[in-house]
This record gives sequence, C-alpha cells and structure tokens, in this order.
Amino acid sequence: MELSEYLPIAVMFLLAAAFAGVSLVVSYLISYKRPTPEKLEPYECGIVTEAEPIQRFPVKFYLVAILFVIFDVEIIFLFAWASVFGDLGWPGVIAVAVFTLLIVETLGYVWKRGALDWNVSRRARYRPETARAAGEYVA
Repeated sequence: MELSEYLPIAVMFLLAAAFAGVSLVVSYLISYKRPTPEKLEPYECGIVTEAEPIQRFPVKFYLVAILFVIFDVEIIFLFAWASVFGDLGWPGVIAVAVFTLLIVETLGYVWKRGALDWNVSRRARYRPETARAAGEYVA
C-alpha cells in the first residue's frame, strides 16, 4: 500500500475538523450574550428548583455507576472475541482466559475494599467502638 491511498481519508478528517471548528466559531459569534437570571438558574427536567435537595447522592452511588460502566465495557470485549472465536484458536482462548482472570481479580479487589457494600453499619469505620478508638464523635 502506498501513502497516496490514504489521502482521501486524510482529506475527510481535515474537512470534519474544519467543519467542527467553523461551526463552533460561528455559533459563538452569532450567539446572544446577555443572560437573564432565569437563564442562569439550574434547569432540570422542565421543573424550576425551589430548594436544595434534602439529601445528596453519596459518592458510593457514582462509584458503583462507574464500576458498572467499566465492567460493562470489558464484557463487550468478550462479545467481540466470541464473534471471531473460531479464527483465533488456542492463543485466543489463552488471551481471553487471562483477560477474564484479570476481570474477576479486579471484581474481587473492588468487593473486598467495600465499594459494592451499601450496608454502612457493617463497615468497620462506622462501628461505634472503632470510631471511639479513633477519637471520633459518635452520636
């Protein structure tokens, strides 16, 4: 293959980048730049917020969501491997076995660290005797 065969692809990338850049610049130039107080308010699902929420989502919620996305993407790799399973032979089986072992090991690590445990009362740092020993206030 010669380098000249990639010229149409390079031209397409340049045109796409130029279109994106021109679109951003033009939209910035013609946009209305006088925000009103209503436009500066947070907007959620068509309802104007009247007060701060009583309880915020804990960080644990986002941690579980991120872990779900990560493991979900890793499983997608297994579907791609399964679609070409016959062509890869034993080297492919060994590679996926190592990959799966790493996924299971990671899940075990996350589980042992308590990232999937939502029962706060079972965690050591929230037990009254552990908190008192550390000098923390326990109600």
